Amino acid sequence: MTPGTNPPAGRTRRGVLAIDEGTTGTRAGIVWEDGGVGEVFYRPIKVSHPDALSVEQDPMEIWTATLDVCRQALAAAGDGTEVTACALTTQRATAILWDRVTGLPLLPAVVWQDRRYARDLTAYEEAWDPVLLERTGRPVGSRQPFLWAARQLAERPEVAAAHREGRLLFGTVDTWLIWQLTRGATHATTASNAGSTGGYLLHEHAWDTEWIAHLGFPLDLLPALCSDDADLGRTDADTLGIAVPLAASMGDQHAALLALGGLEAGLGMCVYGTGAFVDVATGTEPALPRTDIAGVLAQPGWRQGEHTLFSLEAYASTTGSALRWLCDDLGLFETPQQIGELAATCAYAPGGPRFFPALAGVRVPVWRPGATGALSGLSLATGRAQIARAVLEGIAHSVCDLVDGVADTMGAPFRRLRVGGGVSGSDPLLRIQADLVGMPLERVADSATASLRGSAYLAGVGAGLWSSLREVVEAQPAGRVFEPGIGAGDREERRAEWRALAAAHLG
Repeated sequence: MTPGTNPPAGRTRRGVLAIDEGTTGTRAGIVWEDGGVGEVFYRPIKVSHPDALSVEQDPMEIWTATLDVCRQALAAAGDGTEVTACALTTQRATAILWDRVTGLPLLPAVVWQDRRYARDLTAYEEAWDPVLLERTGRPVGSRQPFLWAARQLAERPEVAAAHREGRLLFGTVDTWLIWQLTRGATHATTASNAGSTGGYLLHEHAWDTEWIAHLGFPLDLLPALCSDDADLGRTDADTLGIAVPLAASMGDQHAALLALGGLEAGLGMCVYGTGAFVDVATGTEPALPRTDIAGVLAQPGWRQGEHTLFSLEAYASTTGSALRWLCDDLGLFETPQQIGELAATCAYAPGGPRFFPALAGVRVPVWRPGATGALSGLSLATGRAQIARAVLEGIAHSVCDLVDGVADTMGAPFRRLRVGGGVSGSDPLLRIQADLVGMPLERVADSATASLRGSAYLAGVGAGLWSSLREVVEAQPAGRVFEPGIGAGDREERRAEWRALAAAHLG
């Protein structure tokens, strides 16, 4: 039976209600005993930009959209379904302040992309970056949820009053949704979400209270810190329609890494979406960032019971967004698919056109948030096919920079790299990517639901659907493998050319 399809009539179906609340939308579906997901329901969520640095969302829209898709998923499951647990996956480091009495947010949520305090945070870097890299696996950075909350307490009388009166609650999106799903019974977060706040002690599984207090954040507002598979309470039947254990909560990239098989050190993934995330499991001890490689962050992959599997992560901001920009804004191509089709007609040409896709800065291997993109090497012989090829090569090289940065930080090569996300549907891109990364790439069969399934697998192990994560992950169908088509010498020549291009452009 194909994973995710309905079993024969008359048989009781067991599954996990899985929620995936992302930055631009929220989804829900039932993950069945075979590890596949049934019909997935989706609602978009608005993202607002009050100014050039601020990124905000409406917490109530996040909640009502999530509740709506959950109810649709439960209704579609129908009679004969036993939902054994609920699992939650969320965007990370988006922070919310709300009133425990009214249940209403006091302010818009500040999204993880927000940079309003980036300039202020630079003042902390010299003293705190070495400390935080060792303790939390990440530097001060350009956004900080605890500093945002501290500023709201200092500047907004209604927030300060709620705190004085014991009504104020703080948390990331997972905390907000856990509190809503349990009707206020649980105020908590989990390791994979806490890690992205910059205030999580990797070795201790505890808040870094020294750093958080230094930012002016009141420690009494910190949510309880739990494992990713902790018993987070029961969903409220009057709210959701069912009362089941809320048995797992994970950050989105962590859940995707789990579902794509990153269960041991060296097993990694690359998800191509608006940007590209490269994550790899590093084992039971964290592989800490290196000062000579920017943008590679250490974090808990997830914490199961009392045991943590750590991971490394790197991110490039312009992958799918670069393709959309070329099509929608510049009109050079009709669709991203057309870019792939044209690129497939054109072979690599030394000295030909080159695309540097730094349309929103560079993070790895150097930190250049103000960097810009470039299209160079043009001549009268350059046509759209050559430009399309250069675009895919530029994206593939930027992903190679992530892979190389993560591998160098880990101190070992990747043992396996599975890929997913919407942009990974391009065969020409993955052929180029396999050539440049120098290892086989497996495009998984159902990458679009990886983050949805990952937290459900963790919850399902606790609920007895599977004996282990390995059992359910390894039962999923194999994907298509793209093998490198060039040798190590050719690969190094192309990578050296790219590094020279990047050095010249970044100065």
